[in-house]
Amino acid sequence: MTAIYRQLRKAREDAKDEPGAADFYYGEMEMRRHGQKWNEAERWLLQLYWLLSGYGLRASRALGWLTFAMMATIILMMGIGLPQDSPKQQVTGTVPPSGGKVTFEIDKDDPKNATHDRFTVKRFDKALTVTLNSVVFRSSDQDLTTAGGYIEMASRFSEPVLLGLAALAIRGRVKR
Repeated sequence: MTAIYRQLRKAREDAKDEPGAADFYYGEMEMRRHGQKWNEAERWLLQLYWLLSGYGLRASRALGWLTFAMMATIILMMGIGLPQDSPKQQVTGTVPPSGGKVTFEIDKDDPKNATHDRFTVKRFDKALTVTLNSVVFRSSDQDLTTAGGYIEMASRFSEPVLLGLAALAIRGRVKR
């Protein structure tokens, strides 16, 4: 069945009928996803591609998942990713009586998890900044807890992928 959809899609593309070709592309991908010739890894990959963006044809689905991922990142950052207080730099050193060289050691305490007031406007603002920066592969340079670092890494991988799938779907829609 997949081959028939592929041939129909190719014929629509040759006739410069992009909307019709997109419909047959969707059908071809559905046949591939439900086909029995694929191993488990390929089947799961097609299932994920369908779920996240409707085979790159459904921008609203990709944008919905992106919004969900960003909201989840914000909530996780506010709950366990941001430290209670920003760690302060501490400087220790000795000044020789003769007024010679001064040596300072700058140290910073490890960020501590919040124990109260996790969901405040100030923490929301910090979490939103981290999340928006992660969508475009930028580091927020925000002090984070260990869990916050992992949350940021996960969002820096997954959210740009969802943004790319949405852009792919929008490009395909405009092209038609």
